[in-house]
Amino acid sequence: MVTSLPRTFRINNMQISIRALLTTLFLLSQSLQIAIAETGISDSDAYKIQPGDVLEISVWKEEGLIRTILVRPDGGMSFPLVGDIHAAGESVERLSATITERLSKYIPDPVVTVSMQQLSGNKIYVVGKVARPGEYVANSYVDVVQAIAMAGGMTTFASVNKIKIVRRFGENLEAYPFRFSDIEDGENLEQNIILQSGDIVVVP
Repeated sequence: MVTSLPRTFRINNMQISIRALLTTLFLLSQSLQIAIAETGISDSDAYKIQPGDVLEISVWKEEGLIRTILVRPDGGMSFPLVGDIHAAGESVERLSATITERLSKYIPDPVVTVSMQQLSGNKIYVVGKVARPGEYVANSYVDVVQAIAMAGGMTTFASVNKIKIVRRFGENLEAYPFRFSDIEDGENLEQNIILQSGDIVVVP
């Protein structure tokens, strides 16, 4: 003869199971958030908005707050209720946070989305003894070798071990040496840096 468990025991046991399930789900969600945070792109590595870039900014459930915006040459932009804001040099995440903070004065808990539509402002320059010297829009991370390739490669008489990368810091300029033959030999690979907007690759 099988004796059924008391109803109170069954209810208590079910409550314990539900609590255990909720605890497990909570721990899993925390682990997932930590994993996402650890594998995400840090703000220092994220792309920085440049003058000339085109952004699309929208606010969830606010049809009147959807705009395609060109970042002005001075680095500024305007958005309804937010007013004028400096965008150049900011990551998409930081700009979104700034807009959210300003909008929260007028809209409770705004959900702001900022996306890149066109990276026209991320320009690099390759000059000197290359096949096609000039200005290039870098739509992704571009290193020195890739920039030279975009310019059609070096000419026969190029001084491949005297290349310079010129970078501006405010009113000052700094030059970084680049030896192409080292890269060909698999040496000093750290010199093949990711170029920043405004960098000039000089091939003498």
